[in-house]
Amino acid sequence: MATSLKIDDALKGRVQHLAHRRRRSAHWIMREAISQYVDREEARENFKEEALAAWEDYQETGLHLTGDEVFAWLRTWGTDEERAIPECHK
Repeated sequence: MATSLKIDDALKGRVQHLAHRRRRSAHWIMREAISQYVDREEARENFKEEALAAWEDYQETGLHLTGDEVFAWLRTWGTDEERAIPECHK
């Protein structure tokens, strides 16, 4: 799918300068930038959806862990006393 993209001269110059320094084409730089932006925004949307689902689950069940419980569990990671995730409670 061919798509054109209009950018101002200042940004075009910055892209061309970076492309020259990286020994890449300006096209490659722009495709990479768009790809990274889309990846980041998709991850942000997924995180938001997961957070909303978790909030809805909490509202329905009341099951949770406190911050102190989570931090205590995380402090055991990578140690000889590493523990399994604690049970959620009301």
